[in-house]
Amino acid sequence: MPPHRDGNVSAVPLQEFVLEGFEGGLGTQALLFAVFLALYLGTVLGNLTMIVVITLDARLHSPMYFFLKNLSFLDLCYSSVIAPNALANFFSSSKVITFQGCATQFFFFSLLGTTEGFLLTVMAYDRFMAICSPLRYPITMCPSACTRLVLGTYCAGCLNSIVQTGFTFSLPFCSSNHIDHFFCDMLPLLRLACTNTALNKLVMFGICGLIVVGTTLMVLVSYGYITVTILRMQSGAGRHKVFSTCGSHMMAVSLFYGTLFVTYAQPGAVESMEQGKVVSVFYTLVIPMLNPLIYSLQNKDVKEALGRLRQKHTAM
Repeated sequence: MPPHRDGNVSAVPLQEFVLEGFEGGLGTQALLFAVFLALYLGTVLGNLTMIVVITLDARLHSPMYFFLKNLSFLDLCYSSVIAPNALANFFSSSKVITFQGCATQFFFFSLLGTTEGFLLTVMAYDRFMAICSPLRYPITMCPSACTRLVLGTYCAGCLNSIVQTGFTFSLPFCSSNHIDHFFCDMLPLLRLACTNTALNKLVMFGICGLIVVGTTLMVLVSYGYITVTILRMQSGAGRHKVFSTCGSHMMAVSLFYGTLFVTYAQPGAVESMEQGKVVSVFYTLVIPMLNPLIYSLQNKDVKEALGRLRQKHTAM
C-alpha cells in the first residue's frame, strides 16, 4: 500500500480480507477441522430434529414450543453463517474473504446473535406468564401475540446489526487486511483500522452492554417471580415439572449471556484475541449444538414426542 509523505500508511479501500484462523501445522488444522465439523453436524442434526418434532407433533403446538422452534432455527442459521466458511479455510492456502462477503457475514452474525438474546428474554416472559398468570396466559400469549414477539426480536436484532455493521465497515482499513480470527468479528476488525476507533468501541460496548444487562435483568425478574410462585405450590410433582422446564431455559440463558458478556460487554475483551477465538467457538458452535440437548433431555414432552415420531417412522 502506498505511503504518505509523512511515512504513514494510506487508507486504500480494501477489496478483500484474509481470515488467519488458528495457528498450527497441518496436524493441528486437521484436528480443528474434525472438531468444527463434529460440532456443526451436531448443531444441524439437533436443531433440525427439534424443528421437525415440534412442527409434526400437535401436542407441542403451544407458545413455549413455538419459541423453542424459533430458537432452534436461529441456532441453525447462526452456526451456518460461520462454520461452512471456517471449515473451508482450514485447508485453504489463501483463506480470502471479499470485503462484501465479510460485511455480509458480520451483518448476519450480529443480527442472529442479537435476535437470539432477545428471544431468550421472550421465552422467560412466556414462562412467567404461564406460571404466574395461568388464567391470563391463553389470551396474553395467543398465536398472534407470539408471532409479534418473535418479529419484534428480529427487528431489534436487525436494528443493532445495521448500526454495528455501518460503524465498523465505514472505517478506513489500512494497517493490514489480515483478520486475526476465523470469521469477521468486530474486535479483530477494529484492530485493522487506521483511525481512532474509540467511538466504535463506545458504541459497541454501550449497545451490547445495554442489551446484555437489560435482557438479563428482565430474565432475572421473570424468574424471581417464577421462583416465588413455585415455592408456594403445594404439589411436589408440579414443582418438579416447572423446575425442569425452567431449569433448561436458565441453563441456555446462562451459557449464551455468559459468553457474550466475556467477549463484548466488557472493555478488557478487546485485548485478548486468542482467548476470544476460543470463546467464539463456544458461542458460535458449542452452544447451538447444546441447546437442543438441554431442552430435549430435560423435557418430558419433547422426549415423548421423539418417541411417538420414532414409532410412527418404524410403523411405516
